[in-house]
Amino acid sequence: MARTVGIEHQDLEQLITNDNFYIDKALFIKEWRKNNEVVTLIPRPRRFGKTLNMSMLDYFFSVDHSNR
Repeated sequence: MARTVGIEHQDLEQLITNDNFYIDKALFIKEWRKNNEVVTLIPRPRRFGKTLNMSMLDYFFSVDHSNR
């Protein structure tokens, strides 16, 4: 069965558990941490994955999700 594109999903866990297709932007974390800037501005148009990126960062850095 083919994967569907996870449109309207804003939570990374929801995308993974539903086996939806999404573009992995994990290298964004590496680039973001490497820059070592105080403030990061992410200027993207609507529906461009800003909230999903923040969800990915939450799951990556939060101790609440460390057992996954």
